[in-house]
Amino acid sequence: MDFSLWAFSGRPFARTLADARWAADRGLRGLWLADHLMANTPDDTSACDPISECWTALAAIAALVPRIELVSHVSPTTWHHPVVLLKRVIEVDQISEGRAVLGLGAGWQVNQHAAYGIPLPPPRERVDRFEECIEVISRLRTGERITFDGKHIQLRDAIVSPTPRATLPLLVGTNGPRMLRITARFADRWNTWGQPGQVGPRSAALTEACEREGRDPGGIRRSAQALVRLTTDPAERDAFLEEHGGRGFAGSAEELIDAFGRYAEAGIDEFGIHTIAFSDDPDRRHDELDRFADEVLDRVATKAQR
Repeated sequence: MDFSLWAFSGRPFARTLADARWAADRGLRGLWLADHLMANTPDDTSACDPISECWTALAAIAALVPRIELVSHVSPTTWHHPVVLLKRVIEVDQISEGRAVLGLGAGWQVNQHAAYGIPLPPPRERVDRFEECIEVISRLRTGERITFDGKHIQLRDAIVSPTPRATLPLLVGTNGPRMLRITARFADRWNTWGQPGQVGPRSAALTEACEREGRDPGGIRRSAQALVRLTTDPAERDAFLEEHGGRGFAGSAEELIDAFGRYAEAGIDEFGIHTIAFSDDPDRRHDELDRFADEVLDRVATKAQR
């Protein structure tokens, strides 16, 4: 199993850059960055907390940090026009010499749509638009010249140049049955939240969707994330689990290694470590991340090589 770092985009860019450099130095696969216009709130009100613009930040990191993949986690098709988005992603791909990954989602966060006057239609219509967007992107990324007359997207004799340096990977973050079918049809990667017991049935559903679409299930790389805390203190573990519920897990190094083994058994190829589960102080956060890498991630890699 590979590991990537999901950097919290509510911190100043200098901290995100430091996180990216840490990930590259520790041999992680990639850096994930959420694509939001504002932070989420429990009551859907507007948030005033600062938040990085995803593809601008990834472009800067592409020029400054080597090796790691640069992943939007994920870019909503509610406000991104597919051609404009693809052009931005290809620029990051060019800067990084082929390390960009375009993560896509149908859009969900109420407050940012409401605050900025961006329509957030019912789920069915959102998925309709998403399907048109990912089809357009999947075709244009190859250099194909297309005319497309959809309900939401209309293109005439459209072509994108330059094209990505190699095949630009398309990642879809979803759990829904229809979205899984779209993933099976167009995507190269899939992502989901959850603990091993939650992820396994979703991965199996993706396999079934691939089989219905005539797609080799092994052709889609699968990733997951949860909030993770390394601790041997029962009180700290219980407090972490109470705070994060089904979105996280905590335990000793041995317990976490066992959990990652269960992700692998569920078909997961890559796991995203979210920095929000670590200290907000930059020096302390990287000390905590180093300990996590030394005691857990490196041992998972060693175990996999046996």
